[in-house]
Amino acid sequence: MNYPTWSDLNNESIVPPLGARSAPDIGPVAVLVSTEPDIRYLRTNLAKPKSQAFFMGSIITQDKEDAPSIAGPYIGAPYGVMLLESLIARGARDIIVLGWCGGITPELACGDLVIPDYAIVDEGTSHNYKILDPDLPCTYPDKNLSASLAAHLTSEGLKHHCCPIWTTDAIYRETPQKVAGFRGQGAHAVEMECSALFAVAEYRNVNITALLVVSDSLASGSGDWEPGFRKKTFKTARKSACKSVMSFAGNL
Repeated sequence: MNYPTWSDLNNESIVPPLGARSAPDIGPVAVLVSTEPDIRYLRTNLAKPKSQAFFMGSIITQDKEDAPSIAGPYIGAPYGVMLLESLIARGARDIIVLGWCGGITPELACGDLVIPDYAIVDEGTSHNYKILDPDLPCTYPDKNLSASLAAHLTSEGLKHHCCPIWTTDAIYRETPQKVAGFRGQGAHAVEMECSALFAVAEYRNVNITALLVVSDSLASGSGDWEPGFRKKTFKTARKSACKSVMSFAGNL
């Protein structure tokens, strides 16, 4: 029998998050970046970045005290949560997640931008932070921060979709039946971390939102996968998302 994690939410962990005891404060705003290409792009566009090892990736700070920190890359809910917990322990209170996702409806095309309304939980980490609805387990970003991000994108002329997403642990088990099932529950896209990150932010009482770039599609009626990683529309959208997230984070 599995331990009922929902019954243990009020107890402190024996192991503290990395940085909770002695690491320097990183400031109140952090950008949590899931992919190495976006980390590289952001680093090259900073005037004087200071990079330090952070788990298996990096944490990048700047000379300005009020400048947002950048952390990543990461993959999967457990690892993403480790990074987020550490950022929160080091002072982050407003977190913007920047990542990629796969479209599972025809309404989303490669290069589209997505701000999740909520994430349907299909991963194992969220249960340790939140009591979930057994019928439709979901976690939510901060509504005000998401609305501010949406307004910022609009002000920069960037079209975007605000819609539910599906978070899975098993990228290679995205079967046609499962895709159809989660699409039927309202999801428009799929990725691997957001539902857990939203659960942690709610548990730790901090604000979080996400901006995802559609990198591929599983919406084909034939069940074919349509990768778009090399398409110009995706590459252009990635750069626009990176710039917009940093300008947004810099104004928080």
